Amino acid sequence: MNTRREFLQGTGLAAGSVLLGGSLCTGRQRDRRPNIVFIMVDDLGKEYIGCYGSDKAKTPNIDALAAGGMKFDNAYSMPQCVPTRVTLLTGQYPFRHGWVNHYDVPRWAKGCHFDLEQNPCMGRIVKSAGYATCISGKWQINDFRVQPNLLRDAGFNEYCVWTGFETANPPSAERYWNPYILTSQGSRTYEGLFGPDIYNQTVIDFIHKNKSKPMMVYYPMTLTHGPLTTTPHGGDEKNKRVMVEYMDHLVGRVVNALDEAGVRENTILIWTTDNGPAKGRTTEDGICEPFLVNCPGTVPEGIVTDALVDFTDLLPTFAELSGAKMPEGPTFDGRSFAPLILGKAKDSARQWMMAMGGGGVQATETDAGWRVINKHDYRDRVIRDKRYKLYIGTDRESQKLVDLKNDPQEKTNVIDSDKPEIIAALAKLEKAAAAFPRKDANPKYTPLPLQDWETEDEGAAAVKKERQQKRVK
Repeated sequence: MNTRREFLQGTGLAAGSVLLGGSLCTGRQRDRRPNIVFIMVDDLGKEYIGCYGSDKAKTPNIDALAAGGMKFDNAYSMPQCVPTRVTLLTGQYPFRHGWVNHYDVPRWAKGCHFDLEQNPCMGRIVKSAGYATCISGKWQINDFRVQPNLLRDAGFNEYCVWTGFETANPPSAERYWNPYILTSQGSRTYEGLFGPDIYNQTVIDFIHKNKSKPMMVYYPMTLTHGPLTTTPHGGDEKNKRVMVEYMDHLVGRVVNALDEAGVRENTILIWTTDNGPAKGRTTEDGICEPFLVNCPGTVPEGIVTDALVDFTDLLPTFAELSGAKMPEGPTFDGRSFAPLILGKAKDSARQWMMAMGGGGVQATETDAGWRVINKHDYRDRVIRDKRYKLYIGTDRESQKLVDLKNDPQEKTNVIDSDKPEIIAALAKLEKAAAAFPRKDANPKYTPLPLQDWETEDEGAAAVKKERQQKRVK
């Protein structure tokens, strides 16, 4: 049985037929639904990216994506890793999926996990449309010692990921040199190797292997998150520029692989980051991320757009591009921006976008066992349009209104202004916020059994030890 026939059988289509643009076409006509490559850098904002006006680092490959595609000025993530990752996977805001704070599951599990039975998942949804799927990089929301097959169950045919900082398992703290990595063959240390090279090569191999079928790559890079380190290109290990420039080099390798595989002009490539340098804060440098979309001949070239998008929009966009059906039951907050990046619309469908406050949280022992419960019934958040930004506190009250056009540093509160345009902007944003639930959800999961390493204060002890080691260095 040839590869093409195997693929057709795997998608449930009869031999000789193939999906094209959402409809069945017969004969040898190739499936032209676009491939999707989503690259998300860890802990980096616009401050190091050349096409966003920075000269702190050389980023020629990223800058080329901007020059040949669309550069977004208004793209919102959440201010910390885990809320951003769950938001993009589910197409839901944190107040709905419950991960409103950062919670490092491999380190502090206490039975907590991203539960596939209670949450929608991007991998499963896109795979259901017949796409080959791959994740390579960082996951962080499950403990693979307890759930070794989780990524396969999440809809990824192939995976290669840093396990995360597994408490009581020191080798797993390494994501860069001598990394501790999970693949379908299990978890192990890769002595003498640089983790980002391994994740990158996995993506490249997957692209070449699946060039004859529609594919989706989710590439959540481990770079440029601390600890600062050298790279195979050398450099000063105390300078983040070294890590940024190596990250750019790896992005270039992915683009070259798409060219070599002959699929560059049928691949929607999105490059962005999970949060900015003001980590944990909802100022623009914490949540308004660099965001580029590129596909020669499909995505308009050389465009700078002020369209509003946020990370809830990624799932419905990928679903529309792939022809996947969004599952019934869950409520989704995202809106597809596929028409915009395909040149069929001049703007996104959004009138506002939103991000919620960051900060850590620990598991709490309840009558039903250990649960991750949010510190506030209503987490602080910001909601903004193309010009005005409203800060809302944990008491659900509006606290600050900023005119980003005239005050990009967000220093002046104009909430009490009597100018008609400001009064109208405040009313618009407060109306949107009024539709949010009065109480945020907690993470939705059925607790897993506690493991031997999960003593009551293990998580706190691990954090204390890590901080002590940093002070010694």
